[in-house]
Amino acid sequence: MATNGVRRIKLGSQGLEVSAQGLGCMGLSAFYGPPKPESEAIALLHHAINSGITFLDTSDIYGPETNEILLGKALKNGFREKVELATKFAATYVEGKKEIVGEIRGDPEYVRFACEASLTRLGVNCIDLYYQHRIDTRVPIEIIMGELKKLVEEGKIKYVGLSEASASTIRRAHSIHPITAVQLEWSLWSRDVEEDVIPTCRELGIGLVAYSPLGRGFFASGPKFLETLGQGDFRKDLPRFQDENLPGNKVIYEKMAAMAEKKQCTPGQLALAWVHHRGDDVCPIPGTTKIENLDQNIGALSVKLTPEEMAELEALCRPELVKGERYHPSAPTYKNSDTPPLSSWKAASA
Repeated sequence: MATNGVRRIKLGSQGLEVSAQGLGCMGLSAFYGPPKPESEAIALLHHAINSGITFLDTSDIYGPETNEILLGKALKNGFREKVELATKFAATYVEGKKEIVGEIRGDPEYVRFACEASLTRLGVNCIDLYYQHRIDTRVPIEIIMGELKKLVEEGKIKYVGLSEASASTIRRAHSIHPITAVQLEWSLWSRDVEEDVIPTCRELGIGLVAYSPLGRGFFASGPKFLETLGQGDFRKDLPRFQDENLPGNKVIYEKMAAMAEKKQCTPGQLALAWVHHRGDDVCPIPGTTKIENLDQNIGALSVKLTPEEMAELEALCRPELVKGERYHPSAPTYKNSDTPPLSSWKAASA
């Protein structure tokens, strides 16, 4: 069934249904420069919902906290019932320096505290999909999932998700309580998750939520978008956008732009269409602060790609052609997300 032309998909095998494309809300409040004025941000959110984009993604670290407050305001007056609301916990901020992410926490007391704080900021009784944003490698994933399971039983959350988790972490978590979705960076130039993480999710019936499907904006307009980044935009420091890597990545964009012209779509629509064509269990969540960009992203749902065109796109973005890593090596990602065995926690608490 489609809503305003945006088809619906089943995300995972636990019963969650969402719009086939979601909206990443982070950039409205954090990390991508100054926050969008509240009235304009709410107008964009309402436009998305009225256009059929009903899967909204936020986190308590966006702002921090202000993005959840923004969504809470936007979801009043009947909008809450129209959306599938996802938020996250685990990343904390450095006191007095709220723009800096601090430690990652997954201890049970913090999981419960974070969930209840998010419910209050969002102004809702229940969160549809609650992710662990990053994995606390000090706490066995079984302990974290045990607390999330309690929150499900109490009706505070409906479904559980993980973000940037390894295949082994996902498997261990799923054995305690079903994981509905795993959020991961997946785009034409971020495909390492295809080796192990995505096959594991598909084996277990877990949905895939692709963040940064537009290469953090690069696939939408190429290197020139870097000139528009405001003060405090963390993308300026990402490896792929540094002087030594940008020329090589520019070549990829130019080839994509030429292919998009032939397809009579934008390069961003082409990149998004590629993600959509990777399976009916995949929901990309591109973010934007502009209604015209949102409408363009919705247009990607109408772009059809043949197997030959998919192969052509993938050849343009072969790993050896992509210059620079997606994050700095010290960043917490699925590659360093394994947690201690449950036995170690039991021994410590004995």
